[in-house]
Amino acid sequence: MATTNHELLYYIPAGQYGKEGVLALLEQHPEIKFVSLVGIDLAGNDTDEKIPMSAFFDDYESFFEGRAVQTDGSSVVLTNIATLNNARVDMWGDPSVNWFVDYNYENIDPATGLPTGTLRIPAFLMHNYRYVDSRSILKRSCDYVKAELLNLIKEHGLPGMPHVKADDVVDIIFTSATELEFWVKTPARTVTKKELSVSQKLQEQYWQRTHGTVRTALEQAVERLDKYGMVAEMGHKEVGGVKAKLDEFGHEAVVLEQLEIDWKFCNNPLQTADNELQARIIVREVFRENGLDVTFNAKPIIGVAGSGEHTHFGVMAKLKSGKLVNLFSPEDMRKEACSSLGIGAIMGLLKHYEAINPFISSTTDALNRLKPGFEAPVCIVTSFGTDPSEPNRNRTILCGLIRDIDNPMATRFELRSPNPYTNTYTALSLIFVSAFDGMKYAITCGKTQAQLLAEISKEVGESADYLDTNRAYRTEKDVFDDFTQEERNQMFGVAPATVWENVQGYYNNPELVETLSQGDAFAKDLMESFIASILKRWELVLANRLIPNNLDTVRNMVAIHTDSRNSVDDKRFAEVNNLRFYLAKDSDDRKSLFTRLTEALNAGEYDLASKLQIEMNDKMEELEAKYANYAKNIF
Repeated sequence: MATTNHELLYYIPAGQYGKEGVLALLEQHPEIKFVSLVGIDLAGNDTDEKIPMSAFFDDYESFFEGRAVQTDGSSVVLTNIATLNNARVDMWGDPSVNWFVDYNYENIDPATGLPTGTLRIPAFLMHNYRYVDSRSILKRSCDYVKAELLNLIKEHGLPGMPHVKADDVVDIIFTSATELEFWVKTPARTVTKKELSVSQKLQEQYWQRTHGTVRTALEQAVERLDKYGMVAEMGHKEVGGVKAKLDEFGHEAVVLEQLEIDWKFCNNPLQTADNELQARIIVREVFRENGLDVTFNAKPIIGVAGSGEHTHFGVMAKLKSGKLVNLFSPEDMRKEACSSLGIGAIMGLLKHYEAINPFISSTTDALNRLKPGFEAPVCIVTSFGTDPSEPNRNRTILCGLIRDIDNPMATRFELRSPNPYTNTYTALSLIFVSAFDGMKYAITCGKTQAQLLAEISKEVGESADYLDTNRAYRTEKDVFDDFTQEERNQMFGVAPATVWENVQGYYNNPELVETLSQGDAFAKDLMESFIASILKRWELVLANRLIPNNLDTVRNMVAIHTDSRNSVDDKRFAEVNNLRFYLAKDSDDRKSLFTRLTEALNAGEYDLASKLQIEMNDKMEELEAKYANYAKNIF
């Protein structure tokens, strides 16, 4: 039944009410004054309209038949799909998932004395009689994989799983979950990067006790997630941050901390992605109510820990008896780490990951997070643990096996590259489609579990039937400390440094893209639209945010020493100034790096722009280090 607390209705569970039940429930809550159809564009942005509740009561069916609301698709991210001369997009409500009520605690309804609510109904977006939004892509992908996997099981059985009869399998269920990391801070207050870096190296923050307003906001956020039916599992501090600074009255004057909140997994990937979106809204609002800013950026502060959103996925089979069986778990959890289908699933993901990566790490901010030294993945590689009887977890790899030998239902994979602004809908779509391709191989290739394990554990140069001969795909070592960068590149491929480099994994692997678009679930033109949108964003952010921000930094690095007798200060600032001029100052015989990068972007010379962006990043790091070395010598 619907959850209420202190007279508020927080959500309407999927499938528990028909039309009359929903309308009767809403009649009991006159504080809910608006309805919003929530469509998700290809960037993961959600729509938010304020439709008077009276319109919902007057014509309920129209909200689920695309007649109630239209939007201008050219104004959201449906690049080259909904154009200026063909912009209309119809919004179709989805009754298969929970509907959330978003309350405005700053707008109190005078009639009830309660905050004004908006019923948010997740929706699909239809353009030219075709669904083109992120939610529909995920739904089609799961429907396709389910149908194909059921047919394969019926035809070939379940190799390596003698404890499950193929004839008993009647349904496939996809499990998924996300973990949300974020930074909180007091507005308009700063902490030096050095303070943050030292605190992280000393491991002073991870899972420490929270205090003051951060503690209050974290507790309230966890409680509110529960009210929305998400079953919050925990909230805790993450590795980034510094101890809060107090003013003379004992109040927190400066807060800068990294936190994480987790909630229960779902058996419906659409609900998983909807929950993640709602969780971000809840977290942001609760912390704002406590006077704190929240950022979900992947790398809000260069040089310290970024924020990830680890994404878990698994596949279950439902039997005629109603029992659920985890298709990733082996018959004996102490003898084998993973089933044949589980090995196939991770093989499929890793094989296709270069083409998937642009959809996971779509921005410069996302790629900035994926650097060595910050517990974020830099290689396309997995881990199963060294001994099936003693599960362990390698936190340096891209996607690892999570398991509990006493609970076969918990077996799943954790993809560590997503961040809070990853489009979870399209990410899960590509995860399950690529995993299915590997599961299909595992079912049809005739190999035993041991043979499949040997293939994914192969060395570079060792031939394989499914995986690339020139790659390795598994390690139980520390990817950062046990391999040099050259060794990592040789074994697992070169990690992209820019958005342009990242999309080359899509452009240069048409056969992988063909597989990912199978069943027309995530059709190629929708993929191309996604890629075009992230390239446009890369260009705009680089030209209009990153370069201007760097220019401001360069301008602020002025001389501060006054002792002309000290040649050390003169020499150190001369080094700083040379870099400043190289980066930002045009002359008669030379254009600055910023100018050359801007011109390359304007000319569409993306290869050059990408190389210049990398050089700019390196030079800015060098400049900041040199200026810090210069400034520390000034009294």
